[in-house]
Amino acid sequence: VQLQASGGGLMQAGGSLRLSCAASGRTFRSYFMGWFRQAPGKEREFVAAISWSGGSTYYADSVKGRFAISRDNAKNTVYLQMNSLKPEDTAVYYCAADSDGSGWYRQYEYDYWGQGTQVTVSS
Repeated sequence: VQLQASGGGLMQAGGSLRLSCAASGRTFRSYFMGWFRQAPGKEREFVAAISWSGGSTYYADSVKGRFAISRDNAKNTVYLQMNSLKPEDTAVYYCAADSDGSGWYRQYEYDYWGQGTQVTVSS
């Protein structure tokens, strides 16, 4: 599976952005999908994950209530809608695919990674 993330950019605090992650191949629906982020000088951290059918979603406490993950299996795409953005959301955002789904918050559980898209939130 090859993943291509897009949609990042520069936004003022309080604004919204929607990230997209397009996957190649016909097996997209067999992967648990996640979003992670890495801020400058910090380790990469879990943001959100979604189950194979989209019926279950999981969020880091820091984004709960502001971000929403969704997927369209017909389009082989997973989305991250980010609302009420804060300067501390500034990071490179990565999408990832996990065939197992048992460790959705652990980055080492994920099998494939996209290249990342930069999100910068100004105060």
